[in-house]
Amino acid sequence: MKVTFPHLGNMYIPLKSFFECLEVDVVVPPACSKRTLELGIKYSPEFACLPLKINIGNYIEALEKGADTIIMAGGIGPCRFGYYAEVQREILKDAGYKFNMVVFDPPKGHLWELFKKLEMITNKKIYSYNNLIYAARLAWQKAKLLDELDMMACRARPREKFEGETDKFYKKSIKLIGDVMTLTGIKNIQKQIEIMFRDLILTNSDSPRIGLTGEIYTILEPFANLNIEKQLGEIGVEVHRSIYITDWVRHNLFPAFLKPREHKEFLDSSKPFINCFIGGHGQESIAYVAKCAKEGFNGIIQLLPFTCMPEIVAKSVLPSASRKYLMPAMTLVLDEHAAEAGLRTRIEAFVDMIKYKSEVQNENEMFIGH
Repeated sequence: MKVTFPHLGNMYIPLKSFFECLEVDVVVPPACSKRTLELGIKYSPEFACLPLKINIGNYIEALEKGADTIIMAGGIGPCRFGYYAEVQREILKDAGYKFNMVVFDPPKGHLWELFKKLEMITNKKIYSYNNLIYAARLAWQKAKLLDELDMMACRARPREKFEGETDKFYKKSIKLIGDVMTLTGIKNIQKQIEIMFRDLILTNSDSPRIGLTGEIYTILEPFANLNIEKQLGEIGVEVHRSIYITDWVRHNLFPAFLKPREHKEFLDSSKPFINCFIGGHGQESIAYVAKCAKEGFNGIIQLLPFTCMPEIVAKSVLPSASRKYLMPAMTLVLDEHAAEAGLRTRIEAFVDMIKYKSEVQNENEMFIGH
């Protein structure tokens, strides 16, 4: 059995390590590319959202490399993500591909179903498999370090001594994390990465801070969001996401066991505008506006794929939340027609606007002070 899975940012690194620790052959799809998207567009319905199309391209490229089993996450609620696996299975079968698909739905208070599916993939009795706990710990520690790496890169990029250093160290760090297969090794690599990024920062001077919120795939997958974090960093902006890899695991795969208690309090801040679960991360998108305002951010950018229902609902109330919290906000709708040049023009205009707003506020404060 050779398993594969769709790309979602750096999620492939802990997933690959997890299955390899369980002695399962892994075929990682090639990095998302123009060909990946073209394949997805070719076989997917035109009205399907961008993540589904890219996923289809990932699967086809992995199947071409010898994969025979697709691992896919499931979902609940109004968001169409819960139907992805079934739709994708039929699309690939109609295209003539032979494969198995194993769907991991969020456990409903117990892990027995998860164990049974792992047994099916590994062809072993999971309760007697000594490497399971170690594999899970290794994957979790890698996921945590990858999140820390993304945060360090977003802080360093607008402050780097030499242009391009952050991206160079980022690629080096990704390789180090991908190659290490021991918990002790991860701790050692974490120290190396912290030193690398500490040394490349020229100054700790303030940079505008912008929060990225919206649909999870377009936040976490650089190919889908046209490398917006990198683009914002290059024009001097420090970026923070509303969700990271470990958040997705806590909230989606093991919500009954790992979701933080304070998450409910976080969601409550969306209630003046959205007072019920609308699927996906629609509530979180609006709650994050309040969080960023409280923490002194300069602006918010909402990312969503075209036709994403939960984020369309969030988009409709985003202007009201923006006015209430005095937080400049912009929405970017992404599909296969989006281009990096057009995105760059829009984010540069948005950043110029928030810089001007900050300058006017500072001048007014100085005037009042006198």
